[in-house]
Amino acid sequence: MLNFDASDDRYIDELTTYVEIPSVSRDASAETMQEAAQWLADQLKFANGRVLPTSGHPVVRGEWLGAPGSPTILVYGHYDVQPTGDLAEWKTPPFKLIRDGDVIRGRGVTDDKGPVLIVLKVAQAFLEQEGKLPLNVKFLFEGEEEIGSPNLPEYVRAHAQELAADLVISADGAMWRPSEPSLSIASKGLVTFDLEVSGAKEDLHSGRYGGTVANPVHALSEILAGLHNSDGSIAVAGFYDGIPQMTSERRAEIAAVQFSDAEYMKTLGLKELFGESGYTTIERLWERPTLEINGLKAGGKYTVIPHVATAHISCRLVPGQDPAQVISAIKTHLENIKLDGVQVSMRADHGGVPAYTIPADHPANRAATVALETVYPGEKVLLAVIGGTLPATALFEEALGIKTMFFSFATADEKHHAPNEFMRIRRLREGMRAWEVLWRLLADGPHRLAIVGK
Repeated sequence: MLNFDASDDRYIDELTTYVEIPSVSRDASAETMQEAAQWLADQLKFANGRVLPTSGHPVVRGEWLGAPGSPTILVYGHYDVQPTGDLAEWKTPPFKLIRDGDVIRGRGVTDDKGPVLIVLKVAQAFLEQEGKLPLNVKFLFEGEEEIGSPNLPEYVRAHAQELAADLVISADGAMWRPSEPSLSIASKGLVTFDLEVSGAKEDLHSGRYGGTVANPVHALSEILAGLHNSDGSIAVAGFYDGIPQMTSERRAEIAAVQFSDAEYMKTLGLKELFGESGYTTIERLWERPTLEINGLKAGGKYTVIPHVATAHISCRLVPGQDPAQVISAIKTHLENIKLDGVQVSMRADHGGVPAYTIPADHPANRAATVALETVYPGEKVLLAVIGGTLPATALFEEALGIKTMFFSFATADEKHHAPNEFMRIRRLREGMRAWEVLWRLLADGPHRLAIVGK
């Protein structure tokens, strides 16, 4: 077994430098994104780490291929992060990594900079202590995951031969909850769009013009309210097309997962839950699609009738749904709404992502289960579903013909995308040990034999 004898402070110090680079892919400068990419490339010197251009932010590539005849894995992750949101809601500066008891806090620390650091430290430890890795490893880290990976498809398809592998292992994703180890066997798809309602050619004084013209905010509110039925289901005809009915076996599997509505509400600071009727809370989280209003923009705290009102909306999709068909169904729904005095337009964002699944009994999942049982003895490994979306998974399956296994040591409660994002310090060492065991299992024994050619 490898000896991870460095102090937590050393790992945290390295992560501090990385987190302090504000690599917000939505609006950071090219220089900032290049700096974050170069930090990764420097960590990958053992694998000829290098920063390579795309049509957007660069990717970081590397490969160590010194194990002839052994399987080849492609490790995926991302170096970009979400915007900070309201700075007033942060306990500490978002781009300063702060140790707070048994956690470290900062934007991107758990999504995905900490989990990526874990993999880098494992590879470096193998080479320092054993002189080689147990299998061939390629690395691909992108800088646009948080904006939907718009330029990754072009890059991967153009370099498919160079990226060829037997399996992708994603350092991105998250365990279901901190109370037990888990593997994710599915992630939801995603489509997003803006809905705009416009009225007059400019904002109008609400006293001089009020009561004589249509108010885009009123109209938008009416449209948004009509996207759901009173029972929580989505009121768009065709939205659910293609989704298979849940089997009694699947419902029994989910019912066997320990889950408390009361504890869930307590964690969220709520007194009641709401969602599509006919399904339990965890069924809605794992098996049902959603349509959520993420943001509204119109006017302000001054006395005008805004001439434009805009909503940003996202839909998380499940297996069976076609992203293009979902957008088409929503567009038809909006076209059938008749409102006087305003114009309604819809702008779908580029690159809808379908839902992704990997069989629970895939050999990589079997190896990962053993690795987690080694690190967490006596714990049952839960097979879960990621409610979020990882755009690269469907791409790797289509362009490279291989499955992606999720093996992240983030957990879903660590405020991903929200203020005060954090990561549990113990996960750094737990993750290193688990990645070590996983690589050894995939390189040797029945797991190795099963993975090649899958």
